[in-house]
Amino acid sequence: METTPQKLIVICGPTATGKTRLGVALAQRLNGEVVSADSMQVYRDMAIGTARPTAEEMAGVPHHMMGIADPAENYSVARYVREATACVEDIFRRGRQPIVVGGTGLYIDALCQGREFSDFRPAGARARLQAQAAQGGLGELWADLQRIDPEAAQTLHPNDEKRIIRALEVWYDTGKTISQHNRETRDLPPRYEAVTIALTYRDRQDLYRRIDRRVDQMMARGLADEVRALLAAGVPREGTAMQAIGYKELVQAVSTGGDLAAAAEEIKLRSRQYAKRQLTWFRRNKEAKWIYLENNHDFPSLVQDSTEFLREKGLP
Repeated sequence: METTPQKLIVICGPTATGKTRLGVALAQRLNGEVVSADSMQVYRDMAIGTARPTAEEMAGVPHHMMGIADPAENYSVARYVREATACVEDIFRRGRQPIVVGGTGLYIDALCQGREFSDFRPAGARARLQAQAAQGGLGELWADLQRIDPEAAQTLHPNDEKRIIRALEVWYDTGKTISQHNRETRDLPPRYEAVTIALTYRDRQDLYRRIDRRVDQMMARGLADEVRALLAAGVPREGTAMQAIGYKELVQAVSTGGDLAAAAEEIKLRSRQYAKRQLTWFRRNKEAKWIYLENNHDFPSLVQDSTEFLREKGLP
């Protein structure tokens, strides 16, 4: 006899839309705890550039999956699924409601589906493939992928180094193509039923202005010093953590005494581009309730509307 999957509340959307604030407010109403779904908030010592909520912003609501990994590590989606699932199950066992909050669509989907990923060995295929790409061998890797997994190659740009390496990594470490792996995991029933609220601004320019303002605030809070401290601690410039938007753009500037203002403008541009990609990802979910925000929107009404939607979906 099949059991009905437990319901996870998901608050998602592009960066700078107020997901954290809504998640906290709903947790306070629904006896909930927040599980972060942000691929960069998992790292310690990166609070400013990842917009990790402060203790004041958390307002006493327990938050999980933040600051749990060393920035020198290459944190994986496989590890996220394992560790976030353990958090979710513990919250359910204690009779509380998990609320997944974040903007990393891959992490959210993988957690809700219960997808299994190979947790790749740092000294295995990945390191070899990255070294080959760094030595000008990306074209050869692209040709290998076209031969090994033409289905995956059709969906990628020949210069998409990260995803080309990942697809080949799956093949070399598991003996399966990433296309086969994805088909197998899609056929599995979901681990959790996601009840999703997606936030964005009705006017795209309002969203972009909020992003720009957030970057200015990060710079004022000391993002450049945060990057300097990470480099001084030995965090590798080429590591996953330092490839995050806000860090990658500043590494060169702080290392060479470059123009911080120009780096900040680059961060704004990259953040706006990332927000567009986030919207594209989340709009694939036809079951999500989209809430289109206005400038100076009425936050209590937003919380009330969200609560009513969740109750319609059978949540307390």
